[in-house]
Amino acid sequence: MKKAAIIMGSDSDMPVVKKATDMFDSLGVPYETHIYSAHRTPEYVSRFAKSARENGFGVIIAAAGMAAHLAGAIAANTTLPVIGIPCASGAFGGFDALLSTVQMPTGIPVATVAVGGGANAALLAAQILATEDAELAGKLDAKRIKDAEAVLAKDAALSE
Repeated sequence: MKKAAIIMGSDSDMPVVKKATDMFDSLGVPYETHIYSAHRTPEYVSRFAKSARENGFGVIIAAAGMAAHLAGAIAANTTLPVIGIPCASGAFGGFDALLSTVQMPTGIPVATVAVGGGANAALLAAQILATEDAELAGKLDAKRIKDAEAVLAKDAALSE
């Protein structure tokens, strides 16, 4: 199975990234995490993105707040799928990060999840990896069934 990368712009993004790593751990998806800033360490971001495919990655998640250019900077340097997680920080509660992540120019796509959406970013990354991994696809199917059963159990408890 190919690995997933999670790049965060700052260690302050760790609570959001933890949601993604927890999801990957539950699904058995191998991953690496790194802290690289699009603005403070652009050469590291570029180097990582350019070599990600040859280093065994199949998808990259980028978590950043405020002027969240990390996902775009990564996407500009690879054709691997990039998923952006806008993180809430600063004066605008994540709205600025959302706009910075979602407003990409034609030719440099970034899939974007909700502000703080670490778990969904990991699930989307796993779904991408599962297109070539039947075992992972089975785990995702099982999770969907388990999640549905949990909702139905809560409904039954409400009716009692």
